[in-house]
Amino acid sequence: MRTVPKLAAVREQTALPLEPMAVEFFAGIGLARLGLQQAGFRVAWSNDIEPAKRDMYAGNFKDPEESHTFVLGDVTHVRGSDMPADIALAWASSPCVDVSLAGARAGMQGARSSTFYQFTRVLRELGEDARPEVVTLENVVGLATSHGGEDLAAAIAELNDLGYSVDVLTLDARWFVPQSRPRLFVVGARNAPPDQPDANPKLRPEWLQAPFADRSLVTHRALLPDIGPAAVGTLATIVEPVPSGDKQWWDPERTAAFTSSLSPVQAERLAVLRKSNRFAYRTAYRRTRKGVPMWEIRADDIAGCLRTARGGSSKQALVEVGRGKLRVRWMTAREYARLMGADDYELDGIRANQALFGFGDAVCVPAVAWLAEHYLMPLVEGKLQEKPVLDSTSEVADAGA
Repeated sequence: MRTVPKLAAVREQTALPLEPMAVEFFAGIGLARLGLQQAGFRVAWSNDIEPAKRDMYAGNFKDPEESHTFVLGDVTHVRGSDMPADIALAWASSPCVDVSLAGARAGMQGARSSTFYQFTRVLRELGEDARPEVVTLENVVGLATSHGGEDLAAAIAELNDLGYSVDVLTLDARWFVPQSRPRLFVVGARNAPPDQPDANPKLRPEWLQAPFADRSLVTHRALLPDIGPAAVGTLATIVEPVPSGDKQWWDPERTAAFTSSLSPVQAERLAVLRKSNRFAYRTAYRRTRKGVPMWEIRADDIAGCLRTARGGSSKQALVEVGRGKLRVRWMTAREYARLMGADDYELDGIRANQALFGFGDAVCVPAVAWLAEHYLMPLVEGKLQEKPVLDSTSEVADAGA
């Protein structure tokens, strides 16, 4: 397996002529870029509509002007003629709110998720000769079932029309970091590898098979390395030390309100942890059940899916419990960064809520790095193996266990 550099080292190298070239649409705070760079891509152009995310992006990468272009604004204003030459990979983490399981499920024609068609418009304007060899769309797994699967089929058909055969697979952040965060990846290839119908059932489970059975679509299933078991660690491995007297810890009154809102099942779960002779860490969410706001504590020792304030249970609280004691506080921006595999992301001068929003709306870095190293880069280089073997040195956990 390729040795993956520390993120700080990657940032120091951003001015170097890394090849092949990638561009990223809906770039957010740049976590996809970090993963792509770890696999050897040079990200030369990025776009996002939100100034707060652009500010985080710029503060983290500090690109020389000649090495990278960031276009701040609505993707509807981007034209194919604006793009750099010799693009090998186009990445799009298009907005997921309209197909999220936590959202209204308006589908790909929703006001935000329909920006996917602006992405493909730009690809179309590039023309066949300048179109990238590989395109990748990252989204929530809800895209697979949105409108009975019709939205995913429409996205695949759109990429087919641009000359791409399409593969669809899922990766969960919990295979890399202690966070449950399943995501869907749609990979389009102009020169697709042979279709392997039985390849990687963990990456293409039964609920993701419908597109491959649709004969109106041009699809393939690349045979990739198995994601092998390795120790990812627990929530305790990402916890930032916060002194006992720090005001981030909730006061007794707020902590009492937290415990009083727990259901009997949740209260019993907390009581068992409290009796332990060692401290444990859990995340907790605020839910509304039958119109009543309540707190719920995860049963396992990983974080739930980090979210933004725009959908679902937004901020997660950290619960430290054991030896008869209980402390609760909101998770910190650094803990969010670690849960996204961006351990040393630059956070100086960034407001806490700005950081939480940016990470909650991003993609897990090591998931992107794994996909880029084992799939996207070999596709670009024409070296995708037909019979890859399990890489026993991979720092990836088997989340199915």
